[in-house]
Amino acid sequence: MIIADTGFWVGLFDHTDAAHPRCKQFLAQCREPLATTSPVLTETVHLLTQRRFHRVAQDFLRLLTDFQQRQFFELFNSHDLSRHLELMRQYADLPMDFADASLVILAEHLGHGRIVSTDRRDFHAYRWKNHQPFRNLLEPLE
Repeated sequence: MIIADTGFWVGLFDHTDAAHPRCKQFLAQCREPLATTSPVLTETVHLLTQRRFHRVAQDFLRLLTDFQQRQFFELFNSHDLSRHLELMRQYADLPMDFADASLVILAEHLGHGRIVSTDRRDFHAYRWKNHQPFRNLLEPLE
């Protein structure tokens, strides 16, 4: 299961986004289910709607519904608000938002930090379980 961040979803659905070709190519080659959190879905729909892509935001949710039915997508939720707060305080200098904190918690739950994200700075800095780095699958191996 691969963790998907807001930047990946927006890049995939916003054809004007610079990351659109990379995100499309990744999804076309992806053979593993994707996972994300409700805060990421909320942020993605908000950003697509803010960019005046109202119908595209609906297409995004329709695709996830289809993926879910084919067991290619899973939605996770954390109710551990204290862990969200702890992470947001720890990374206050970036700063970390609620959606990113939820993805760190998801990585801790899954036991890995394989992610697709257009957010290079933050996901290079974040650590799951306070010391494990993320591996961004949208970036070439170094």
